[in-house]
Amino acid sequence: MKLYILFSFLLLAVLWGSRVDASEVKFGPLCSGNPINSKRGCDKEGCGFYGAKRTHGSHEGLDIVCADGATVYAPFDVKLNGKAAPYKKNNAINDGINLSGEGLCFKLFYVKPDSYSGTLTKGQKIGTLLPMQNVYPGITSHVHVQMCDKSDPTKYF
Repeated sequence: MKLYILFSFLLLAVLWGSRVDASEVKFGPLCSGNPINSKRGCDKEGCGFYGAKRTHGSHEGLDIVCADGATVYAPFDVKLNGKAAPYKKNNAINDGINLSGEGLCFKLFYVKPDSYSGTLTKGQKIGTLLPMQNVYPGITSHVHVQMCDKSDPTKYF
């Protein structure tokens, strides 16, 4: 009986210790050429911070600077959960991916993923940034990071 109790406490300690606290998660580099995840400021198309004013509401994500054609990386170990399209009408940048990992659920827009399913480890290639300049000439090209619940992702950067 004592051994059973001891084993139960050990199992509980292991499970508690391996629990992920999403509030402590930080995104690793998302884009080649931007190792510190610089955020998009404001340009002629608007601002890249969460909550920035838009024609129809407010910006529901955070934009991380990324050059057209750059490699987009897994910010930590992630599961690929299918396509996430930012627009109802199709255009050259209407692609993205649903991801989960480290207790978070989020989407990356304007990315052509190499795959829409599977798993990746931190730093592995997710895909390539689509040609934003073809759709919005003069915009600061970027990866749009949006939490599945549309909460502010800024604290993870």
